[in-house]
Amino acid sequence: MTPEELADKLNGCEYREEIDRAAEKAAKLNGLVVVFGASDDLVEFRGAINDECGDDEEIWLDSKGLLPDFAQLRDDHDEDGLRDYFKREPNVRKIEACWDTDGYSWVYQTDIPHKQFDVMEDGEHYCRGIVFLLSDLE
Repeated sequence: MTPEELADKLNGCEYREEIDRAAEKAAKLNGLVVVFGASDDLVEFRGAINDECGDDEEIWLDSKGLLPDFAQLRDDHDEDGLRDYFKREPNVRKIEACWDTDGYSWVYQTDIPHKQFDVMEDGEHYCRGIVFLLSDLE
């Protein structure tokens, strides 16, 4: 399965029913990451990365997943976490989460090669999600 094939499959899905278990499993097996919005304050990651984060305008990630929150690592005096953070930080890529843009609640902008899909809510555009290859983060 390619990013194009999965984006085509997800296009037009309904909010809160963005990706079923079979598609999520196929995404994981094929090294694909699916990104979409949930409510007004969450960004969801499914497939090769299974995680979520708040609505930070900038989301930093690499092939290991989301980069941990530096301030939290520092406040927790997590020396191992801080070492890992600084090791990963030079290679991270950015996704910008844009709220209330172009008629969508959520839109994502990134230089990671990706394909877009639309999430609908009651017949209206809710989110423009993205699908990309995890290997493009290496």
